[in-house]
Amino acid sequence: MEHTRRYRYVGPAEVYGRAIAADAVEVDTPASLDRWLAARDRGDLAEPFTFVVVLDGVLRLAPRRSEHVALASGESVLAAGEMAFGVTGTGWRVTEVTNQSTGYCPDPDCWPAVAEALDRVGLPHPDGFTNQIIFRRCPTCGERNIVRDDDFTCALCDSVLPARWNFMSD
Repeated sequence: MEHTRRYRYVGPAEVYGRAIAADAVEVDTPASLDRWLAARDRGDLAEPFTFVVVLDGVLRLAPRRSEHVALASGESVLAAGEMAFGVTGTGWRVTEVTNQSTGYCPDPDCWPAVAEALDRVGLPHPDGFTNQIIFRRCPTCGERNIVRDDDFTCALCDSVLPARWNFMSD
């Protein structure tokens, strides 16, 4: 796996300290995904799931309100975000996927790790993130920011945010 960046947890310490992923699955085969999704309530399937790609390239899923850091057992990840599924004639397919994780703040360049994890399992998926999030840390106040409409201004202190991803990585 040729990913240059591993994402460390950069979210609140209190979330890191209490995070527990009780209802999660490692998706290593289409059957493991099928069993896990089949056990969900129909309402659960209407919204995306939390996902991480751990350092060995395995995709882990949990219900949406789960913390990414819990799903990753507190470790660094290759990618993190949210993922939704739909049924095709031959099984499941990924219909939506984002890098939305305010705990890891991954750059969109983590897409290849997501694609490789899905390809390894044989899950059809989009060619990239269906909703791509740009995260930046403010060099002045340290706040985590989501860049919207190409406005690289800190939401807390109005400082200019860097053009390049600037969180901690391994």
